[in-house]
Amino acid sequence: MADQVLEGSQPVDLSKHPSGIVPTLQNIVSTVNLDCKLDLKAIALQARNAEYNPKRFAAVIMRIREPKTTALIFASGKMVCTGAKSEQQSKLAARKYARIIQKLGFPAKFKDFKIQNIVGSCDVKFPIKLEGLAYYHGAFSSAIIGESCAIKKFVEHLLTPTFQDEMGYIYVMLVQYEPELFPGLIYRMKQPKIVLLIFVSGKIVLTGAKVRDETYTAFENIYPVLTEYLFEEPITSVVVKFEAEIRLSKERNLKQKYSLEMCY
Repeated sequence: MADQVLEGSQPVDLSKHPSGIVPTLQNIVSTVNLDCKLDLKAIALQARNAEYNPKRFAAVIMRIREPKTTALIFASGKMVCTGAKSEQQSKLAARKYARIIQKLGFPAKFKDFKIQNIVGSCDVKFPIKLEGLAYYHGAFSSAIIGESCAIKKFVEHLLTPTFQDEMGYIYVMLVQYEPELFPGLIYRMKQPKIVLLIFVSGKIVLTGAKVRDETYTAFENIYPVLTEYLFEEPITSVVVKFEAEIRLSKERNLKQKYSLEMCY
């Protein structure tokens, strides 16, 4: 029998989660095709918990309490379901929305249900040196792509942001850390293809998975890396120093801007 530890009140299978931490699923985004044209105005007038403002958004926004979810229903018959905490809840909610549409007199079907995104989160329970992580992993993870037209065209379709140096080489940024713009480090993992938001407090958000095992695998891949960049001092002092560094950086930028304006 595999070794188990307790996380909260739930046993954790160490053969599957060697870190002893299991990311919690926070949101499941799924899509389904109702396979019929819909009159959104009629749906909004007849259905409860539905709103429709075509000037703001071209879909009916419908909500149900169990499972607690929100659906975006488009005139084409396509529907997006968000807010569920598990794949089963997401499918159940999507079926309930389809049933509501059927009861309103539309020949709705339930076709091509697909999980599009899984968002999970967890806490590693120790503070992380984001500067060190960004420096070393940013240096090794930035891939030189090249400057041929075909490759440039391919790069334009990549989800990861790019920049171009003086020599014309295009780099794919897999690690981004700009504390003045966003307090977390953005880590784009290649395999599985997951985006992680890593915060100095030790909180982690994982997004981009199509199945939950990708979320678990991504966390187990990053956990040993994070342990190499833990702060030895208490988290409160780490956060205070982090906030002070951001304030000083903003002050320096303001001084530089003011000095440039004085020159002109």
